[in-house]
This record gives sequence, structure tokens and C-alpha cells, in this order.
Amino acid sequence: MHPGIREHMEVVGSDGGHVGRVDHIVGEEIELAKLDLGAGLKHHLIPVSWIDDVIDDKVRLNITKEAAKAAWREKH
Repeated sequence: MHPGIREHMEVVGSDGGHVGRVDHIVGEEIELAKLDLGAGLKHHLIPVSWIDDVIDDKVRLNITKEAAKAAWREKH
């Protein structure tokens, strides 16, 4: 697991926009919680390589909210 990342932490883009909440880590990806309006009520996966930092109980990405949502992978 990436150091400092815990379940239910907010995931925000580099612009501060809400991307979702951490459900859990699956290999080299973070699975976002399904029951989050920001995630469209579906599980999405984002690579841990997008993580810039973990500060103040937030996972900050190195890309914007819109870029993350355009490139995340939907779990089937």
C-alpha cells in the first residue's frame, strides 16, 4: 500500500477538485468508493503513479480533477 493512504480519504486533483474517496488499494491502483457522487456511483480505478502527495487526510493527484475523470478506469 502507498504510505499514508487509508480508506475513506478524499482524493483531490491538482486543482483541488474532488475526484472521489479511497475504497482500497488494488496492486498499483486505488479503487475509489462507489458510494460517492464524485465517482458517479461506480467503482473507478486510478493508478498510484498519479499521486503527488498525501497531506491533511487528502490524497492529492498530479493531474486535475477533469483529467483524472477523463482517464480513470471503470471497474467491471
